[in-house]
Amino acid sequence: MDTHSVTDKNQDLRMVVEDRHDLLRVYEILAHEKVIGVDLESDSMFHYKEKICLLQISTPDLNILIDTLSIKDLSPLIPIFSNPAIRKIFHGADYDIRSLFRDFKIEVSSLFDTQIAAKFLGITQTGLSSILENRFAINLEKKFQKSDWSKRPLSAEMLQYAVLDTYYLIHLASMLEKELKEKGRFSWFEEECELQSKVRFSPHKDEPLYLRFKGASKLSPLNLAILDEILKWRERLALIKDLPPFKILGNQQIMDIINIRPVDIDGLKGLSKKQIDRFGRSILMSIKSAMDIPQDKLPSFPKEKRQKQNAATLKRINVLKDWREKFGKKIGLDPSIICPNSLIQEIALIDHCSPERLKGLNEIRRWQIELFYDEICTLLASVFDEV
Repeated sequence: MDTHSVTDKNQDLRMVVEDRHDLLRVYEILAHEKVIGVDLESDSMFHYKEKICLLQISTPDLNILIDTLSIKDLSPLIPIFSNPAIRKIFHGADYDIRSLFRDFKIEVSSLFDTQIAAKFLGITQTGLSSILENRFAINLEKKFQKSDWSKRPLSAEMLQYAVLDTYYLIHLASMLEKELKEKGRFSWFEEECELQSKVRFSPHKDEPLYLRFKGASKLSPLNLAILDEILKWRERLALIKDLPPFKILGNQQIMDIINIRPVDIDGLKGLSKKQIDRFGRSILMSIKSAMDIPQDKLPSFPKEKRQKQNAATLKRINVLKDWREKFGKKIGLDPSIICPNSLIQEIALIDHCSPERLKGLNEIRRWQIELFYDEICTLLASVFDEV
């Protein structure tokens, strides 16, 4: 366990914000801060269109809980999040960054993601609860992770849970920053955080729903048509009922239906009596609609266009993966962090190795070029000579 200690004296200093007047007060408070911890709670498990329900912000002296269902306009906070002089500490920021921009057009600068920091320190269990337990002997209550944060009023226990998700972030970030600098990896971390701050929410394109359904690519045209009809029915109903589609009918239940192709209510195996009573006839109608589609009109799953790899490229990929495993063990990092498979594929396709050539790759980072340019080029040169 880490020898650092963290005080709980400010844990109960809490400000619940439910109107614009208090939100403007929050702006005045945060404008003078140098560092804040941030998290949010949403309702993706309970509604068709997810949204942020609570925004938590901790300063060294105060814990702020902003009810984003009561306050629809968070524009007063946009300058806070975009101010590069204020460090914003998140843990696992990807979803939060996307959601803040989607719901409130908030962009985050000076991001410090403690999960990214943990990965660059070689920590294997990077969940916040695991890190806080290991560092501070703090046990976070997990039962509220899947709670419906859109319900009001929020219980005292839920508010306390929300506070704890940000309360320790400032102290944790300070510790992790020191360790990253000691290992000479802080610049790697900063580059990753800068890239992380640029991610944005991407709405689903107007395309068949089965393209996002696991296992759809292996289905026959008729079964794919059945899947398509059921998914369209489920989506329409989920929208009407304001529920996530999986709460109407689970994906495994859908696959079971497709494999059986029932023609009557008795054939709907794997569904609860409640589901059969509510949706049985609609599901059977969806199946019949698909069965009535002419053979030449049945859908087909688009084949992924893969670039054919010759023997020389495959050899480079294998050599690079072997190098990555050894290099990861040497510096104590997960090999996939050092050089993910997508980057290995790109490197294996280059015809010569140079800093300029590596910089032109889509997946490459500056820190990766500095870290292993010499080794990669020496390695590839030996492979080029053999081919």
